[in-house]
Amino acid sequence: MTKKMLSTGLSLLILLTLLSGCVSTTPEYDKRFGDAVRQSRLEMTINPNAGSTADAALGLDGTAAREALVRYQSTFKTPPPVTNVISISGSRQ
Repeated sequence: MTKKMLSTGLSLLILLTLLSGCVSTTPEYDKRFGDAVRQSRLEMTINPNAGSTADAALGLDGTAAREALVRYQSTFKTPPPVTNVISISGSRQ
């Protein structure tokens, strides 16, 4: 009788172990999926309602913005000159 109980108990343990692989845990993971990205995006947005107003952008007027863009694009045509940096350190080379 003990051998039969041991065999039944072992079979039950194996069956329960195999059935535990069928349990779905994705609803717990999926309900919070993307929360970190959404939170980071909200923290980096200065004004979430900026598209709903017709106010001009603050900081640059049209002329300054155009010149900055032209200067930026010209750096790809001719790169800026290389400047030598003097480094003073205590290490010997």
